Amino acid sequence: MAEDREEMSGVGVLMQLRAYLAQARLPENGRLPPERDLAAELGVSRAELRKALATLAAEGRLWRHVGKGTFLGNRPLDITTDVAAMVRRTNPAEVIKARLALEPEIARLAALNATPGQIAQMRNCLVRSREAETWRQYEMWDNHLHRAIGEATQNSLLLGLLDTLSAVRRAVSWGRLRGERTRPAPDHHSFAAHEAIVSAIEDRDMSGAAAAMRAHLFSVERNLLERQLFEEEDERLLQARPRKRSA
Repeated sequence: MAEDREEMSGVGVLMQLRAYLAQARLPENGRLPPERDLAAELGVSRAELRKALATLAAEGRLWRHVGKGTFLGNRPLDITTDVAAMVRRTNPAEVIKARLALEPEIARLAALNATPGQIAQMRNCLVRSREAETWRQYEMWDNHLHRAIGEATQNSLLLGLLDTLSAVRRAVSWGRLRGERTRPAPDHHSFAAHEAIVSAIEDRDMSGAAAAMRAHLFSVERNLLERQLFEEEDERLLQARPRKRSA
C-alpha cells in the first residue's frame, strides 16, 4: 500500500510539473528556477521533484548542465567540441568519402533551387579563386564557393551538415609538397571542375551538377592521395639518408 501511495504521489508530482512547464514564462534560454524554489512553488519535496525532473529529462523534455541548472528542451549541440572530437577520430580518406556522399546531392538541389543572385555569387567565387595570389586565398574562395552552393539548396539542415563537414575538412591536415608553388597553377584541376559545376547549376541541369561535383571530388581525392604518397616517400628517403658522423 505504501508503495502504491508513493507511486501515486510520483505521478501527481509529474503531472504538476508538466502543467507548470506548459504555462510557465521561462527566460529566453529556457532555464527552470532552482530546485529549492521550484519545489516550494509546486508544494512538493525536492526528492519528489528530482524524480519528476529525471523522468522528463529521459523523455527529452529537459536537459541538465552541472553547475548551471535545468533547461527546457533538448540539449543543444556543442558544435566546437563535436568537430574537435570528429577531427581526432577521422582521416583525409574518410573526409573525402563523406563529401562524395553529401556534396553531389547538394549540387543537384542547388541546380533546382538556386536564385540568380546565388548563381552570381558562385560566379564571383570562380573569378576570385582564379585571381588568388596565395594558396590561403584560393582555399578561402574555394570554401566560399562550396558554401554558396550549399546555400542555394534552400535547405538549412543540409547547409548545417555541410558546414560541419567543411569545418572537419579544414581541420584535417593533408600537408603540401615541399617546394610547391605559392599559388595554384593557371591550369589547376579545380578551376575547370568548379566551372563545370556552376555552369550545370546555372543551366538547371540537376543530374549534370551532381555528376560534375562527383567528378570534381574524385579528382580532389586522387590528387590529395598522390600528394600524400609523395610526402611519405620523401620522408622515407630523408630517414634512410646516412647521417654525418660528428668529429
